[in-house]
Amino acid sequence: MVKNWITTFLLIPVLHSCAVAQQPDPVQTKYADLLTEEKARKHLTLLASPEFEGRGTGQKGGEKTAHYLAEQFHAYGLEAPVNGRYFQPVDLVRIAYQVQDFVLDGKAYENGTDFFVQGDNVHSSYQADDIVFVGYGIQDKKHNDLAGIDIEGKIVLVINEGEPTDANGNSRITGSTKMSEWASSRFKRVQELLKKNPKMILATGDYVDQNMARFGKRLVGGRFALNDGDTVVKGTTKAPVVNISTELANQLLAKRNTSLEQQKNKTTTFTIPAAVQAEMGITKEQLADPNVLGLLEGTDLKDELVVLVGHYDHDGILPDGTFFPGADDNGSGTVGILELARAFAAAKKDGKGPRRSILFIGLAAEEKGLLGSKFYVENPIFPLENTVACINMDMIGRIDDKHLNGNHNYIHAIGLDKLSTELKVITETANDTYTQMELDYMYDDPNDPMRLYYRSDHYNFAEKGIPSAFFFSGLHPHYHTPEDTVDKIDFPMMVKREKLVFHITWEIANRDKRLPVDANKK
Repeated sequence: MVKNWITTFLLIPVLHSCAVAQQPDPVQTKYADLLTEEKARKHLTLLASPEFEGRGTGQKGGEKTAHYLAEQFHAYGLEAPVNGRYFQPVDLVRIAYQVQDFVLDGKAYENGTDFFVQGDNVHSSYQADDIVFVGYGIQDKKHNDLAGIDIEGKIVLVINEGEPTDANGNSRITGSTKMSEWASSRFKRVQELLKKNPKMILATGDYVDQNMARFGKRLVGGRFALNDGDTVVKGTTKAPVVNISTELANQLLAKRNTSLEQQKNKTTTFTIPAAVQAEMGITKEQLADPNVLGLLEGTDLKDELVVLVGHYDHDGILPDGTFFPGADDNGSGTVGILELARAFAAAKKDGKGPRRSILFIGLAAEEKGLLGSKFYVENPIFPLENTVACINMDMIGRIDDKHLNGNHNYIHAIGLDKLSTELKVITETANDTYTQMELDYMYDDPNDPMRLYYRSDHYNFAEKGIPSAFFFSGLHPHYHTPEDTVDKIDFPMMVKREKLVFHITWEIANRDKRLPVDANKK
C-alpha cells in the first residue's frame, strides 16, 4: 500500500509536468456534478439492451438509437440545426455478395454457415454436372497440379492451404522442411487458378472452418461506403471463390471414396460426379443512417464551435440472432455525449452558458469505416473554419488489459498535441484541477502498432486541420463480442472521464482566443 502510494506520488510531476493546477471553479464543478452514475447507467442499460438490437448500421436498432438521441437533445432544449431537424442523413451504400441459391449434389447449402464467398462478379447463374478436383492447385515448375488439365469453364475444388510433402516431410517444391510461398499464400494460389478461367472455384481448408466459427454471419454482411452517386452495380465476370467447409469438401470427395486427409500428399486429380447449381453476385443497397446533431448556441463567440462526438453505431444483430450489445463500444461514449449535452444545457438555462457554441453529434457508421464523420466534414452543417476543436469519446467505460491489475484511475488521451499544443495543456490543467487521473499517452507513440489516432471519428476532423482529441479507456477481451455488456462497465470511472471532457470543453468554449493550430504531428 505505502509503496504504491509513493510510486503514484512520484509519478504525478512526470505525468502532468506541463500543467499548472488551478483552484477549482465552483461554477464548473456545479454543472460537472450533474454527471452521475445513476444517469449514465440508466441511458447505457437501455442503449445496450436487446430492445436496441446492437445499434447496427442499416438495422432497426440503429434507427431506434438515432431517434432516442434526437428525443434527448430535444428534451434538453438543444436546437435542431439541420433545417429544423436533428438528423443529417448519411448517404451510404451497402455492397454485399448475395447468394440466392447454392446447391451441391442436390442439396442446398447456406452462405455464412456452410460456406462464404469472395468475389466481385456481377449477378450470374452457374451450373455444372461435375466438379474437377485439382489437389492443391499449385502451378510450379517442380510441382504442377494442373499439368495436362484444362479447367476453363469448369467448377474446380482445391485444397487452398499447405502443399504436398514427401515421406520425410519435405516440401516437394523446396526439397526441404521449409515450405514454399505456395503454402503461405492462398491468394497466390487462387489468382493463378483464376488465370485459367474456371467457372467457379470451390476452395477448402481448415481456415474456412476457423473463419466461420469465429465470424459466422459477419462474413456475409458486405461492406459499407459513402454513396458516390453511381447506381450501377460494378462487377467483373471473374469466377467467384466459394470457400466451403472441410465437412462439405469431404462429402464431395466421398463420392470418389476418398477424403481431404487421403489427398494431402497425392498428386492425383479427378472428376467428382456432383452437380452444381448456383445463383450469386454483388448487390448495392442505398441507406441513409443519420448523424444526430444538437446545437447549444453560445453567446458573444457563438459563430465558433466546439464539436463533441461519439459514434452510436455498433455491430447490431446478425441474421442468426447473435446480438452485440456494444455497452462500451460505443454505448459509453454515446452516453457521454448525452450527459455532457444535458449538463451544458443546464448551465445555459441558468445563464452560465458557453461563449462559443457547442455542437453535439452522435455519429453513424463509425464501425463501417468512420463514414458518419467523413460525411459530416465533407458536408458540414457549420463552416469547418469556424470549428475550433473536436473532442471524441469512443469507449470510456472499461478498465483495459494494461491497467486491469494496476491503476484503474486513468484515461488514454490520444492526439492532444498533434495540431495544437494548447489542447494538451488545457487537458492536463483540467485533469490536475478537477479529476486527477493518469493521462496515458501510450497510443501517441508513432511506433505503436495499433495506430488508434487514425481509427476513430476525430481523425476526419483532424484531417481538415481541426485540433482534435480522442479519449479512450482501452481494449479488452470483450471488444466486438457479444460479451461487451453493461455489467462490466466501471461507472465511477466512466463518469469521471465524462467530467474531464466536460472541463476541457468548458475551457475551450469560454477562453478569449480560439485554440491555435501550431503543430503538425499527423
